[in-house]
Amino acid sequence: MDGGAFGAGKAGGAFDPHAFIRQPHTLLRFVSWIFSIVVFGSIVNEGYVNRLEETEEHCIFNRNRNACNYGITVGVLAFLSCLLYLALDAYFPQISSVKDRKKAVLSDIGVSAFWAFLWFVGFCFLTNQWQASKEEDNPLNEGGDAARAAITFSFFSIFTWVGQAFLAYQRFRLGADSALFSQDYMDPSQDSGMPYAPYTNEEDATDAVGTYQQPPPADAFDTETQGYQTQNY
Repeated sequence: MDGGAFGAGKAGGAFDPHAFIRQPHTLLRFVSWIFSIVVFGSIVNEGYVNRLEETEEHCIFNRNRNACNYGITVGVLAFLSCLLYLALDAYFPQISSVKDRKKAVLSDIGVSAFWAFLWFVGFCFLTNQWQASKEEDNPLNEGGDAARAAITFSFFSIFTWVGQAFLAYQRFRLGADSALFSQDYMDPSQDSGMPYAPYTNEEDATDAVGTYQQPPPADAFDTETQGYQTQNY
């Protein structure tokens, strides 16, 4: 298995907290985690107000309880999702299977894109209900800052989750390219189509050298020539 696939080091290495914190997707998860706390915390603490003559509290967003419930639910679930994927990011380098790493990255892409969509819906919903709120429902303007904070950080959360989806997609592309390379790569030494030099046995080479005879010296021809005498007729 390729231990360095999908943007992580080889499996089995020691956990480095400094390198973990400096990763871009880890930073975005921390930021998204904080934004989710601001959204649901603002609504829970100051998102319900009542008129002077009433004792029952209503949602500050146009007295629409669904708006407050949506903001709280999305904020709490996003908070838990950030914690879950932070734990997955910490454990990710220990995953030795390329298929398991691929599944984790694909789930990161899907979940991040899904939460970006939910935050977009939440921003539009809260903004619409806040604009439709009536002044007589909240004459003292209580919780106005909390409502605006929930809307603002819902808007910011859209971009942090889109950023997480984009970084996860980059990790997926990196892992897909490395996996494709590992499958298509062929060692040149194993390619049967390449020509090879003929194999020569050392013993055969020695025998060939031992049986080789040098040509006779030129003096031998001179001696034979000197021994031959021409006859005159």
